[in-house]
Amino acid sequence: MSTPTEHKTVQSRILQYAQEIGWKYVSQAEAEKRRGFNNDSYNIQQRCRTASLYFEDLLFTKVKEFNPKYTENQSSLIKTFTSLKPDIYGNRDFLKYLRNEGTYYCKEENRDLNLILIDYDNLGNNVFEITEEFYWYNGRYGNREDIVFLINGIPVLVVECKNPTVSVQNIESISVAIDQIRRYHSETPEFFVPEQIFTATEAISFYYGVTWNTVRRNIFNWKSDETGNLENKVKTFCSISQVMAFIKNFILFAEKDEELNKFILRQHQVQAVEKIMERSHDPVKKRGLIWHTQGSGKTYTMIKAAEMLFKAPKLEKPTILLLIDRNELEDQMIKNLRSLGINNVEHAYTIARLNELLRNDYRGIIVTMIHKFRDMLANINTRNNIFILIDEAHRTTGGDLGNYLMAGLPNATYIGFTGTPVDKTAYGKGTFKTFGMDDEKGYLHKYSISESITDGTTLPLYYNLAPNEMRVPYEQLDKEFLSLAEAQGISDIEELNKILDKAVNLKNFLKSKDRINKIARFVAEHYTQNVEPLWYKAFLVAVDREACAYYKKALDNYLPPEYSVIVYTGNNNDSALLKEFHLDEKKERQIRKAFTQYGEFPKILIVTEKLLTGFDAPILYAMYLDKPMRDHTLLQTIARVNRPYENEALEMVKPHGFVLDFIGIFEKLEKALSFDSDEVNAVVKDLDLLKNSFKSKMESKVPEYLKLIQHDFNDKDVDNLIEYFRDKEKRKEFFKEYKECEMLYEIISPDAFLRPYIDNYRAFSAMYQIMRNAYSKKIYIDTEFMKKTESLVKENVWVYGLTPVNEIIEINEKTIDLIKQKEGGDNTKVINLIKSIEKTAEEQSRDPFLIAMAERAKQIQEHYESRQLATSEALQELLNEIKNNEDRKKEQDNLKLDNLTYYLFKELESVIFSSSKKSFAATEFIGIAKKIKNILEENAGWYSSEKAMREARQKVTIELYKSIDDPDKVTALVEHIFSILSQSRQKQ
Repeated sequence: MSTPTEHKTVQSRILQYAQEIGWKYVSQAEAEKRRGFNNDSYNIQQRCRTASLYFEDLLFTKVKEFNPKYTENQSSLIKTFTSLKPDIYGNRDFLKYLRNEGTYYCKEENRDLNLILIDYDNLGNNVFEITEEFYWYNGRYGNREDIVFLINGIPVLVVECKNPTVSVQNIESISVAIDQIRRYHSETPEFFVPEQIFTATEAISFYYGVTWNTVRRNIFNWKSDETGNLENKVKTFCSISQVMAFIKNFILFAEKDEELNKFILRQHQVQAVEKIMERSHDPVKKRGLIWHTQGSGKTYTMIKAAEMLFKAPKLEKPTILLLIDRNELEDQMIKNLRSLGINNVEHAYTIARLNELLRNDYRGIIVTMIHKFRDMLANINTRNNIFILIDEAHRTTGGDLGNYLMAGLPNATYIGFTGTPVDKTAYGKGTFKTFGMDDEKGYLHKYSISESITDGTTLPLYYNLAPNEMRVPYEQLDKEFLSLAEAQGISDIEELNKILDKAVNLKNFLKSKDRINKIARFVAEHYTQNVEPLWYKAFLVAVDREACAYYKKALDNYLPPEYSVIVYTGNNNDSALLKEFHLDEKKERQIRKAFTQYGEFPKILIVTEKLLTGFDAPILYAMYLDKPMRDHTLLQTIARVNRPYENEALEMVKPHGFVLDFIGIFEKLEKALSFDSDEVNAVVKDLDLLKNSFKSKMESKVPEYLKLIQHDFNDKDVDNLIEYFRDKEKRKEFFKEYKECEMLYEIISPDAFLRPYIDNYRAFSAMYQIMRNAYSKKIYIDTEFMKKTESLVKENVWVYGLTPVNEIIEINEKTIDLIKQKEGGDNTKVINLIKSIEKTAEEQSRDPFLIAMAERAKQIQEHYESRQLATSEALQELLNEIKNNEDRKKEQDNLKLDNLTYYLFKELESVIFSSSKKSFAATEFIGIAKKIKNILEENAGWYSSEKAMREARQKVTIELYKSIDDPDKVTALVEHIFSILSQSRQKQ
């Protein structure tokens, strides 16, 4: 049976399925011909020098067809696109062209007209093609995309394919594919001027994202009816109508913190927008509820719906109101709308301004807040093409304000957005009665908590109860809060505060100085022991502003003052205590931004109302809850900690959110969250479940690995481990199991529960340390373990007399004898020599000979790990490299040459001897080497400037043609030289 390959199992199948749904296949050879490759050379870089990213003839033909008044020539058209910067801004500009929003100057009409590139109304007028092995070379780097989809000669979608047999869990191969997409962005960004979407697949998963956004949390798995069915996924995601919809409607650019970001709407967002558009054209039904769980992207769903409503031709210049529930969102919403190219956007910042816009029949998008409808006259505008999109609809349309809104605009269509589940206690009332009356289930579209967790849109939440002596007596909590009818179904934190103000005894208990001091000490210890070692941040939620002040003063006794900051709204008539912690707007913005950043203070925010809704800080992991809450307010609050977070540089991937309950709310979870049981079960789980998971792994999985240790981690054990884990599949499975155990340990520790497992976990960690050191591609490993595990290993390092795997040996004339005399197995020697060569090259990076030697050592390692070389053969090849290095140092000294000249001399000598009919003396080689060195020095910026790089390469190539007759060998030699010298520069 033949071994599966990337092309057989994935690439060829995608090409087949794409053809079956209407994409025309263009072979690699035909595509390169149409792109203008130079076929006179066998070298791919040389052939690509004249190439285009586009099928230029087809593109120009379609432009002339769609734009009869376009008079520019083909080269001028292509220059329009090639002049765009190869960055996210150039990509944004190209998307405008793809949406037919770019312009050209029409001489006949003496004005700018829209340049039509795609006919969205008549799909048959477009040409849809697919090709493979799509190569691009920019003079410095060359990369090849597996599959590219083109519309009218423009590449818009790239697919990176991987072999499904590469890894055990299919996670590794997808990660490799996404890493390649990231590398393409860095090395050949020209690809991603026109290309808008990328996908990565190993035939089972099918991940997708937008170019210029390769952050893992913004890359999604395309869901289809059949798991693992590649055909179904290709035929749904890559269908012509779906790709056209993505390009035309469902990609957006938005600014955040003065930085441009690009996003693609996920399936649930697209479905919701499509439902809204369908409802907006319904002549009878005028209400709808979008029920998407907290953190699932409701804001961008609203923005896209507003844009598409505004542009819908059948709606005849409508008015769209976006009702936001927080002041700070208004400016951000307006900025994002305008970034979409919508100029008809108004900010109704006052009641008078809102009335003026509606009375004057304004057509466009109005951003405002619900309270600005207070006392509005009835029937201020009776048009039926008015559409109201209401954020947090479960709380913003209650009472008189909702009545004013609906009386003022009686014929409008109302679409409510909520992130909270159905109330058991208020089923059929409130939000669902207001917005769900036209739908059988009470909602137009639903995206549940459990769905979002499965998709990775949000994270699961775990809770733990604080010690009994700190919690509110349950009888008191139940009497003064949980059992109060008015406390049920509260959706606004201001209403919650009014109820708590009446609970005088409960508040007095919560704010007693002795209790606050105990909790502050507990929080300080818990944060420094449990949360800070994970590098995350926390909220402390107090019952009111006075309690916040008490907590700040108490926390400062146990933590440095810069660790915590209070954020609340100040009033002029506040007490001296409260005024002590007032913040101006600028300072608050700085604090909020710093809190979202890794490594910056503050680490704990003390809050009571502000920031409990709408504030997204993915790095927020823990919430210390000391404020009675329930239902909507509880769910909205704890949802602050469910946002995914990752920091690739630090290998941080947030596993879940955590709530430490000082109230006792979660003691009776079914009473605290009066929602349908299916929703409640998906919301929050007891931390004991993680303990059970750790226990299971330590008792079932880990013992099998520990059996490999026979001699208390002596040199024989180390060598045997290296031999056993040469198999990459075994290594990946081991690393996966260890990292899962490590994460659980980090979350649970410190805890007495762990005591029976400490010894085995320490041994398991030691085994991981050996394998990580042996097989890591990095030379230096600053953080092999997370902090708690690192402390455990360091504190108990005496337990194991570990033979060092990363024992760096100095590479010199004594190395060979030292290796032969050294105790230990050959596997350990192979690993140590490879690491030593790499480290020597790192430290002496100005010597390109050593860089090239390290490259050869990597090749030996690859052959060793794949068992193409026996251990003894790998060891001998490495020793030969070291001997060659010593020999060359002697020759270099004799010739009195610097490192660069000598390196060039040896490369020339090797190539010219094998390719030239002429005979050369060593002095002639040296002379050529010196000339090349002079060229590099004259073009000193070649390693940082593409233009300088091209000039330097061209001059070096011309110089080599004087001595080497074979053009392909010249090209290969130039590529090799610049590759090694570029690495040398990067390491300096």
